[in-house]
Amino acid sequence: MIGTEIDWSAFWSPVRLSLQVALLSSIIAGVLGIAVAWQMSRRYFRGKIVLETVFMLPLVLPPTVVGFLLLVLLGRKSLLGQWIEAIFSAPVIFSWWAAVIASVVVAFPLIYQTMKSGFSGIDKDLEDAGRSIGANEWQVFRYISLPLAGRALMTAFILGFARALGEFGATLMIAGNIPGRTQTVPTAIYVAVDSGNQTMAWAWTVSIMIISFVMLLLTRQPNQEKA
Repeated sequence: MIGTEIDWSAFWSPVRLSLQVALLSSIIAGVLGIAVAWQMSRRYFRGKIVLETVFMLPLVLPPTVVGFLLLVLLGRKSLLGQWIEAIFSAPVIFSWWAAVIASVVVAFPLIYQTMKSGFSGIDKDLEDAGRSIGANEWQVFRYISLPLAGRALMTAFILGFARALGEFGATLMIAGNIPGRTQTVPTAIYVAVDSGNQTMAWAWTVSIMIISFVMLLLTRQPNQEKA
């Protein structure tokens, strides 16, 4: 049956969960992406290109493949999954944290590549100048490199947030679609369309389009000001 009214209590639950998952996962992926990009942009070693290809795999693999691999890695039959369940007294799969993990994995490549480009564009003489006056590597990173890569940092975070917000396949595989617990906007849209509730499907679609549009607009704003 095609819905004619919006159930606002049912509407807000996936939206709120999606925003929470996207925010937390983009922060986690951001910290990891910045740290790894900083190291990879300044170190050259054998096999570096292979390692970077591994980092970028979630960007090109089908989301269901990413979800399946995470399910195998974190499932209750895996050693890691059993270890996590023993510590927290609950399995990680089909939980809110499973959605966060899936979003971190798919958002990481975008954040990593953006931050690596940002760090690579920094004048190395400025960093060397900091070292010459006694700054250690952390101080060079904190007070020179990171501020100079500020635009890349903002863009990386926003792109990671938007990617996590729209994640569907991997989240469905590892977190499922439990209303009020793991149901995000993309999975809610899928269920609404499948059940013929076009009204709710449109409501969620419009909401995620508006959020994504605003986030992408923010990434373009510095370029517009520069122009």
